[in-house]
Amino acid sequence: MAAWGNHGSSISHLAQDHVYSILLLLPVNSILSFAMTCKRFKSISSSDTLWESICRRDWGHDCVDAIISSYSVSKQQLLPWVELYRRVASLDSVSCHRLILPVGDDLVPSPRASHSLNFVSNCLVLFGGGCEGGRHLDDTWVAHIGKDIRTILHWQKINFGVPSGRFGHNCVVIGDSLVVFGGINDHGIRHNDTWIGRVVQNKSFGVTLFWRPLDVGPTKPPPRGAHAGCCIDNTRMLIYGGIGFDGVRLGDTWILELSENLHFGTWHESVTCPSPPARSGHTLTRIDGTRMVLFGGRGLGYEVLSDVWLLDTSDGHIKWKQVLFDLRNIPGGISLPRVGHSATLMIGGRVLVYGGEDSERHKKDDFWLLDVNSIPAFKMCAFPASSVTLLKWRKLKADGYIPDSRSFHAACTDHSGRYLIVFGGMVDGLLLPAEPSGLRFDGKLFLGELVLHL
Repeated sequence: MAAWGNHGSSISHLAQDHVYSILLLLPVNSILSFAMTCKRFKSISSSDTLWESICRRDWGHDCVDAIISSYSVSKQQLLPWVELYRRVASLDSVSCHRLILPVGDDLVPSPRASHSLNFVSNCLVLFGGGCEGGRHLDDTWVAHIGKDIRTILHWQKINFGVPSGRFGHNCVVIGDSLVVFGGINDHGIRHNDTWIGRVVQNKSFGVTLFWRPLDVGPTKPPPRGAHAGCCIDNTRMLIYGGIGFDGVRLGDTWILELSENLHFGTWHESVTCPSPPARSGHTLTRIDGTRMVLFGGRGLGYEVLSDVWLLDTSDGHIKWKQVLFDLRNIPGGISLPRVGHSATLMIGGRVLVYGGEDSERHKKDDFWLLDVNSIPAFKMCAFPASSVTLLKWRKLKADGYIPDSRSFHAACTDHSGRYLIVFGGMVDGLLLPAEPSGLRFDGKLFLGELVLHL
């Protein structure tokens, strides 16, 4: 300590750019502690340039660029990045807005559930699903979104070359393409085919999408529906679980290795121990290039689940790890178990869980944030298998438009990670002769905006 006081810290003599480089290797709490050591370090640690770099590191370049663009469109003055970071860290509410379609525009997607909705190439792409009478749908819809996501949407229907009708399939974004796997048709037949979709924008005829089947060779996952999937490293697709033949719930993990041009792929199963119990109607959310989070679903005994599993592929191998937590330690946590929900990565590395249904098939309308950065196991550090982690779940307050409670809807987010876009799902309805179950399919499109109090 004497040497420190007499000769000073070697870091104090570094150029500011070098200090920035060091700070960007540290977690935010360490940066804040560093700022408390002296006036110079406090000044450096408060730099707007540094905090923009921290936001890009933690949120991604697309997210930060989208935030800058939104300020430009609204002609608002950009808040200091450290203040934006603080507001994202303390998110506690969501504001819902009904997205209004053009007056007189009858060309819109019909009500449905168990469909897919993705944001790719600045477009929303909706495919398939199930509708009244248990019938499947085989339509694809595309809507271009400009700089303001709350603008009026014009849907375009794709009528050629689409995959066969299905619901309960999985569709993920890889680069500027979509990859679809599996699903169930209205005859109860499970699929195990793989399709590639590519959005094309042209000044003359607008936006369209081209589908084509992917050649994957002889090895394929068993046919299924109600599974979950996401992309890895923007080059591979991973699926887990679902419902196979005879309604049996599956607990297998499969990875699709894609060629650089997406002209062919190869499926292989990854067998690991431990791994999540078999289930369907769960979610698998990509957090970054090599890590993802699995949540909820319906188990082998038809029970509705609330467990959280982390999957890591950073060392080239699949590793599943369960995060044990006590629902009683989470305010309102007793309502967390669910199936048929959505779980979407939002700004700040937080997963936004919306809707779903419980074991009694009661639909939900709540929003929950899971801060994956609060999970010790997320970095795959060793800790006792029996330890209980205090997961940072936060139930958000909701205002504005009040959507119906729903399950088996579809949701995605834009580049900013501030807006959750939701379409369709099963909602509670009036008991009518044509609807003996009291359920109906929804066809509304709405937006859930994370409130940053800008």
